[in-house]
Amino acid sequence: MRRPVLPALLVPVFLLGACIVEAPGGASPNERRQSVVTQVPTLSTRGGANFEDKVELVGANLQPGRLSPGDSARVTAYFKVLKSLDEDYTIFVHVEDAEGRMERINVDHKPAGGLYPTTQWKVGETVKDEFTIALPPGASAQSINVWMGFWEPKTDGRLQLKNPEAVRNDGRSRILLMQIPVTR
Repeated sequence: MRRPVLPALLVPVFLLGACIVEAPGGASPNERRQSVVTQVPTLSTRGGANFEDKVELVGANLQPGRLSPGDSARVTAYFKVLKSLDEDYTIFVHVEDAEGRMERINVDHKPAGGLYPTTQWKVGETVKDEFTIALPPGASAQSINVWMGFWEPKTDGRLQLKNPEAVRNDGRSRILLMQIPVTR
């Protein structure tokens, strides 16, 4: 007796942007070149956050510089590698209404699109990480806060902020990367 052929699994289009892709066996030399910069461009947001003397946030850019409900913006963050990392950290990103009226949006992701895990980062490199923030169409926020940090999923631990007095943070190793104005 023949078994029926099952149709291929279809993934809804809206889920495709949420997938975390990892390069099997690590980053290729080309992927590493795309993830590392030799010169950081002019930044719209300065960094200075030091995570356990292993990674320093150099700063970030936002394109475009504002958001409207239903639109999205691209954030590019730059991290200076100070010391080798023994764990593959996820960059957690929490997008919250500055006035507290909107539900949090999580934009957690593997660094460099999953192509360059933190255990492969080399001391002295500046790693470029890009992600997109999408504001829901009905959002009523006047501005949104973008919080970020490094999270290790296996232990549910975070890289600890070494210099909390130097950057805006919430006391739980989550730094305020930027505040984005929302236009109507």
